[in-house]
Amino acid sequence: MKSRTRAKDSLPDPDRIIHERARLRILVYLASSLSSTVGFTELKDSLGMTAGNLSTQISTLEEAGYIRVEKRFVGKKPHTSIVLTTEGKTALETYIADIEILMTAARKQEGVLKEDQH
Repeated sequence: MKSRTRAKDSLPDPDRIIHERARLRILVYLASSLSSTVGFTELKDSLGMTAGNLSTQISTLEEAGYIRVEKRFVGKKPHTSIVLTTEGKTALETYIADIEILMTAARKQEGVLKEDQH
């Protein structure tokens, strides 16, 4: 995870690894799962992603230390599970806080993202 130091009045720069739509969806799914591990197939099906795209995004998240990939055999079949790491959970929480700060700043501008808009 990159350093989050910034001047008091400056806007945050959200984590670019998480900011990519597919990776954000993966991390949110893992963080909100009732299980500590999620199978590759469950993740692929639940997020509507292709196996190739999911594999690519998982590799990026694994390289960043945000997830851990566990491979084992169940009977004679290979099974891949994905686990959100402590670093990944912290990075996601920081990312969400950064987005909330950006949204608050946008709401302060006249006519932009007013909280009362329907």
